[in-house]
Amino acid sequence: MSDPGLYQVVVNDEEQHALWPARTAPPAGWRPDGFTGTEAECMAHVDEVWPDIRPLSLRRRLAEGSQR
Repeated sequence: MSDPGLYQVVVNDEEQHALWPARTAPPAGWRPDGFTGTEAECMAHVDEVWPDIRPLSLRRRLAEGSQR
C-alpha cells in the first residue's frame, strides 16, 4: 500500500494539472503525469511544468487569433 502522505500529479486533456492521492486512481478525465512525491514536491513540479495555467483550448484559440 502507498504512503498516505504521497501524491501524484495528474493532468487532463486541457493540460490542467492537479494533485491526487497516490494510493488512488485519478478521476475520469485525468491521467497521471508520472510524478509522485510529497505535497510540496508535487506543487513544485506543477509550478515547473505548468507555467501558463490557461486551458489548452484557450491558448490555441488565442494563438489562432494572433495569426490573423
